[in-house]
Amino acid sequence: MRPHGFGTLIGLILLGLLACVPALAESDLARTSGTRLWTAPLDPRPGQPLEVFAVAADGSLDELRVTDPAGRTQRLRALAAGGPPWSLYGTVFRPERGLYRIEASRYGQIVARTEVDVGGGSSDRGSDRGSGQWDPAAEALYSAWIEHLFNAPPDQTLSFESLTPVLSDPAQNFLFNYLGANEDNQLRAEPDCADLPYYLRTYFAWKLGLPIAYRACNRGSRTSPPRCEAPIVDTRFVGARAPISAFREATRRLVDTVHSGSARTALNAEATDVYPVELSREALRPGTLYADPYGHVLILVKWLPGDGRTAGRLLAVDAQPDNSVARKRYWEGNFLFAQTASAGPGFKAFRPLTPSGSGWRPLSNAELDGRSGHPAFSLEQAGLDPDAFHARVDAIINPRGLDPVAAYDSVLEALMEQLETRVSSVDTGERYMREHPGTVVPMPSGPAIFETIGPWEDYATPSRDMRLLIALKVVAGLPERIRRHPELYALSGESALSAADRVERLHEQRLDTRAIDYTRSDGSPWRLSLRELYARRANLEVGYNPNDCVEIRWGATPGSAEAATCRRRAPSDQQTRMEQYRDWFRETTRPPR
Repeated sequence: MRPHGFGTLIGLILLGLLACVPALAESDLARTSGTRLWTAPLDPRPGQPLEVFAVAADGSLDELRVTDPAGRTQRLRALAAGGPPWSLYGTVFRPERGLYRIEASRYGQIVARTEVDVGGGSSDRGSDRGSGQWDPAAEALYSAWIEHLFNAPPDQTLSFESLTPVLSDPAQNFLFNYLGANEDNQLRAEPDCADLPYYLRTYFAWKLGLPIAYRACNRGSRTSPPRCEAPIVDTRFVGARAPISAFREATRRLVDTVHSGSARTALNAEATDVYPVELSREALRPGTLYADPYGHVLILVKWLPGDGRTAGRLLAVDAQPDNSVARKRYWEGNFLFAQTASAGPGFKAFRPLTPSGSGWRPLSNAELDGRSGHPAFSLEQAGLDPDAFHARVDAIINPRGLDPVAAYDSVLEALMEQLETRVSSVDTGERYMREHPGTVVPMPSGPAIFETIGPWEDYATPSRDMRLLIALKVVAGLPERIRRHPELYALSGESALSAADRVERLHEQRLDTRAIDYTRSDGSPWRLSLRELYARRANLEVGYNPNDCVEIRWGATPGSAEAATCRRRAPSDQQTRMEQYRDWFRETTRPPR
């Protein structure tokens, strides 16, 4: 029998041994766990919100706990997202003056810790801005920041007149007024399609004190993708709290340099701003670009898992020539893919910069081998035709397959979203024409109708309409896709032929039950069923000209009751050229430059 008190003695000895083991320092925790805690603003003040962002590269996080200056600890209500990366985002709404300890945990174990002195005065707090490099921790925060910036319920339409209201929303933008100079209250952010990913990357670098790099590129030719010059490395943000004037100057130079060819560079090229990544959930993180073969660029912002019956989703945002920004789902109607000699399309990531001597340089393809924590360089996409590419991505989004009806409902909803977006775009053009009576928008010639500047770029819709015509084909062609790729669907013992026939019957029903409404020239509403839109696809092949009235742009037949309110037609020479270009739209193939 053990002597009385033996257990107590052993307990005291163990407690003493544990007390001799120091708690892991913040840097040690981050290094061993792959989790980093970020707080905003740089100089938090008593009574003003303190934002907390825990970002992990190696697994989901359970909770955030905050200990206030009085030693009281409580769980912080947080929004979980990801991953990878995984994140928890919470707010201490009215912090008191003094030292706060913040901890993130996983399975009951603390994996990240930081301390924040609220009201401690202005300081560089350099460590709170990260290492000053585009290391995996900074890249993970960039991904999590992008995801949170465009976070909203998945079925909510997310559309903005420009990027300004997005960055000006402190509930969405973790970096809002991060530098403490009310800098975002003075910001107008209006990047267009090609500029958007570069603009967001530069904004993030400005706040975190990071360098940026971009290249001057040509636009390529019929036989060659765009080629780029040596990188322009801008270090004005490094090690400094740069004023908004520095950001404005940096972005002015940036948008004067990059264009729709900047992301279409060859997949195997070294002299590029972005590089291709493998098709995997791990590599396709928020912030990853998608460059289509024709110059349109989207940015991934959110993964939503499916369960076999509910479709998973991959969400992205893009900007338009009129500077509007909208969230869209991945599907063939939005993410155009083709193997062409004039472009290197696909999913791509920005090349990280690394210190080199007294300056910085982008990492090479060979250095991007995946071992550094950055997504690996991959030529996987180069070997895929459009059908195989989309099948591969669909399998990542819904790895357990998808019920055929759920698959149809998903693409149908995507088509309806695309149609509603076109309603807004055409209305924008109509508003411009009403405000400028008598104006005739000059129409470019040949392939330039897809790439130009001025009112045609802002209000004509050739690229959008080609994507819409592709989308109509995709929805109608889903039964054939089920027959061709049964492995992508959860058939539950049903044959692919039977499932395809069932979806065909469903499509026939939905043609009459789904519709859009647009506003005619006299202000009256007009409804178009999906069946009517399919029937007038030939008219939509020439419906992109803003000089035509809205009725013609929606495919109304001249002389019909619908077209009776039309008061404007494109000049005859423009109509003639549109007829010459009709085959591009009928075949849904962009012409080479």
